[in-house]
Amino acid sequence: MTKVFSDKVDIALTVNGEPVEGRVPAGQHLVDFLRQALGLTGAHASCEHGVCGACTLRVDGQAVRGCLMLAAQADGAEVWTVEGLTEQGSSRDLQQAFVARNALQCGFCTPGMIVAAEDLLARGGVPSRAEIREHLSGNYCRCTGYEAIVDAVEGVAQARAGKGAA
Repeated sequence: MTKVFSDKVDIALTVNGEPVEGRVPAGQHLVDFLRQALGLTGAHASCEHGVCGACTLRVDGQAVRGCLMLAAQADGAEVWTVEGLTEQGSSRDLQQAFVARNALQCGFCTPGMIVAAEDLLARGGVPSRAEIREHLSGNYCRCTGYEAIVDAVEGVAQARAGKGAA
C-alpha cells in the first residue's frame, strides 16, 4: 500500500492576542503565513536566510526570524507582530523615539528593528550602547547608519527606567 502525505498542515495559534486557525502548506514560512493569510505585512520577507532581521517577530516571548520558522512550527504558539505590539501600545514610545530621532528612513527594516528593540527593552534595565548595538546587530539597515537607532533605543530605555526622556 502506498501512503499519501498531505502537503498541508492544520495549525492553531494566537496572533496578536487573537486565536487563529489555518491550513498551511507544510513548507510555508511563518512570515509568509502572516503576510499572505492574515494581511499582517509589517514583518518583511527579504533575505530569507535569517540574516537581515526584517522578518523579526515575537514567538512565545522570544524574538525570532519569521523567514526561518515554518508556520507549522508555530502551532500552539503565541505570536506578536509589530502591528500587535503597536495596537497594544507596548512599543508606542519606541516608535515615537524612532520618528523623533530620525531612526528610520525608507522604513523597510523598521518593523524588525522595533520588535528586536522591544525584545531587548522588555528585559528591563538600561542596556549600554554596546549592548544595544549587539542586540540589534542581526537587523540590517541600509539607510540610517545605526547611530539614530541606538539613540532612540537608549532614550526609551532611560525613560522607561525613569532616568530621562525618550
